Amino acid sequence: MIKLRLKRFGKKREASFRLVACNSTSRRDGRPLQELGFYNPRTKETRLDTEALRLRLSQGAQPTDAVRSLLEKGGLLEKTVRPAEALGKLKQAESRNKEAAKKKSEKSTPVDTKEEAETQTDSSES
Repeated sequence: MIKLRLKRFGKKREASFRLVACNSTSRRDGRPLQELGFYNPRTKETRLDTEALRLRLSQGAQPTDAVRSLLEKGGLLEKTVRPAEALGKLKQAESRNKEAAKKKSEKSTPVDTKEEAETQTDSSES
């Protein structure tokens, strides 16, 4: 399977990336089938070979997540919400709702009775 991925190059701590098409079993910095673009994360500079990218995508090449986001920003792919991302957002929303309900229930039960207040002060003095 052909993957569209980023190939790292540059100095230490000053990385730049080439967008390349390569076999899915090859190394990250191995010899690519074709170079399709350039990305510099420090300056946010992006150059894409749109014709070659469209050709590779039509042939069935699968972009990695980082490359997918670059292609979405470049307008070559439509922004889609992946099922795993949607599921994660639903779970986060459910947990927030549970926490909010828990806080409301804690606020609605007052602890101002005389006996409970005395036991709290006795335990704090010890």
